[in-house]
Amino acid sequence: MKQKILIIDDDELVTSSLKRALTQSGYEIDIASNGKVGLKKVEKENPDMVLLDIFLGDLDGMEVLKKIILINSDLPVVMITGFADVQTAVNAIKMGAIDFILKPINIDQLELIINKTLKQVSLQKELQRLKLITKEGEITREMFGNSRAIRSTLDAVEKIAMSEGTTILIEGESGVGKEMIARYIHNISSRRDGPFVAINCGAIPKELAESELFGSEKGAYTGAGEKTRIGKFEVADGGTILLDEIGELSLELQVKLLRVLQDKKFFRLGGTKEIGVNVRIIAATNKDLRQAVSAKTFREDLYYRLNVATIYVPPLRERKEDIPLLATIFIDEFNKAFNKQIKKISPEAIDIMMNYSWPGNVRELRNTIERAVLLINLDELKPEHLNFLEKDKSVKTLLDDEYVLKIPKQGIKMDQVVRDLIIKTLEISDGNQIQAAKILGISRSKLRYRMEQLKIEVKKHIK
Repeated sequence: MKQKILIIDDDELVTSSLKRALTQSGYEIDIASNGKVGLKKVEKENPDMVLLDIFLGDLDGMEVLKKIILINSDLPVVMITGFADVQTAVNAIKMGAIDFILKPINIDQLELIINKTLKQVSLQKELQRLKLITKEGEITREMFGNSRAIRSTLDAVEKIAMSEGTTILIEGESGVGKEMIARYIHNISSRRDGPFVAINCGAIPKELAESELFGSEKGAYTGAGEKTRIGKFEVADGGTILLDEIGELSLELQVKLLRVLQDKKFFRLGGTKEIGVNVRIIAATNKDLRQAVSAKTFREDLYYRLNVATIYVPPLRERKEDIPLLATIFIDEFNKAFNKQIKKISPEAIDIMMNYSWPGNVRELRNTIERAVLLINLDELKPEHLNFLEKDKSVKTLLDDEYVLKIPKQGIKMDQVVRDLIIKTLEISDGNQIQAAKILGISRSKLRYRMEQLKIEVKKHIK
């Protein structure tokens, strides 16, 4: 595609000769015989470059330059001037012109200026494009909000991230954005060019956990296959590994993880060769690991190894002033995903979001906005688009109401209490196990384990 040059000059001999010469050089040339016409063409035709005479019949060239800059400050302008007006041309460059050329115009010199200028413009456009591409998947500080609570967390994050390999423990409820914090740490650290690997310890079947983390040699166990399996620690070599839901690891695997923390070495399952890795370990948990240590379900030595630098991510209910900003960010995200044009959120819709308890935290807010954007075809998100949040009032009531446990005189078995508690929670959450686990303050995998242990069948018990 030819690059378009607009010439604004009231001298017809100059413009016709320039058009002829530059057209032969492969440029598309447009002519404006006065400043007013030139400004209209700048607005409507979006040229790649402007050649502007300092003296025009209707408007002074300097005045035209000012208005061009107001229309498009990135548009390069080269001034055409006589020798006696060099100082004026220098002033034009101070105002924003990119260069100037003297009359009578030397075409070869002009083409050098044009070529250099358009190359610079191309490079700037490419740089802007690359910046946009980078920001598409980049996590910036602004994406977390601007409340005092989250600013305090991010200040700590940024200090800790500067260390080369300090082990970090991120604490916070489900859905607060612990993985996003971990990715932010990686992105601003010296390891940013290395891999970032996230693994949910609570989602791995216990019998496969060791192989998933450390890999396995062929034939190491039934179903291992005939190929060596590379574990997540090897994949993360040179970068960062996030062990989410660290409290769900078995005690046996905790011992092996402790050794990796100490020595940065491990054996693949079924292997005899020791493998060394250079990784920063970030652990995340929605549990109180101190309580888990007291309950003997989490190793004390591992806890202290992980707890070198601790970051607490506050729940959304403790930083509600971030809700409007986060909602706007999510609307922008899903506008692009669903090709929608939602431009604003009504004050009433903001009020609904500000008054909701958000038991699922930022994740729930993001899911809410995704659902709303998907379903509406207006340019404004309104209260009626958030009606489905009303269905969660029963969950909020359970969280807010005082809980009273009544024990019969003849006593009751602990399993029966736990069984009844799980069944009632599943009733309140309409059988949603993720929501029920949040209410009970346990992981979904722990809830499912308890349901299997106590023979709770959702279809049978939940209406």
